[in-house]
Amino acid sequence: MDRFHDRREAGILLARALSQYAGRSDVTVLGLPRGGVPVAYEVAKVLDAPLDVLVVRKIGVPGHEELAMGALASGGIQVMDPRMAEQLGSAGRRVRERVEAERIELARRERAFRGDREYPDLTGRTVILVDDGLATGSSMYAAVAAVSTRKPAQVVVAVPVASPDVCRAFAAHVDDVVCLRMPDPMYAVGLWYEDFSQTPDAEVRALLERAAERHAAKAIRHAPEPLHPR
Repeated sequence: MDRFHDRREAGILLARALSQYAGRSDVTVLGLPRGGVPVAYEVAKVLDAPLDVLVVRKIGVPGHEELAMGALASGGIQVMDPRMAEQLGSAGRRVRERVEAERIELARRERAFRGDREYPDLTGRTVILVDDGLATGSSMYAAVAAVSTRKPAQVVVAVPVASPDVCRAFAAHVDDVVCLRMPDPMYAVGLWYEDFSQTPDAEVRALLERAAERHAAKAIRHAPEPLHPR
């Protein structure tokens, strides 16, 4: 399987696989920061849908932070792997400290990316959750849980790359799953990109602002003509 050049290319290719959602007025695209937002930006642009961000933080095992034991998401959502939690029972204090540290970072990122902007109303909408790839899927599980509390009509998980097991597991939790690459073994998301450099906060904000301007311009174009008195 070919690697993606970067997140932009991955987003364009992912949008093609989501063509059935293009041009619909009920679709909202949510990117998981930071790396998922550049992918989601391209998806939203091609589908002509509004873009927003859903802040999610992976909770790493103390001392082995690259290994996920759970995740946090906006709205007070916390998802933990029960098997991992049982194994780490003796390290309760360190786990609580890890969770609290990620909670603080989640709040910081919400302020950085959203400011005082309210979350979009997802009631009755088709929500497409986008990340740059899934390893364990813990962050995306938290995202699905957070979005499901907002009464959407459909939830779609869309990623450029994920393991076959993770993609199959999500099929039982959401309405649609789109994974462009499903390598087995998966190893790491970054191996499937030629350029997997970190996405700065400033880039996330710039993409969200650009998408909001594009959506506002679309609303103006489609606004009804004012009635003129005769």
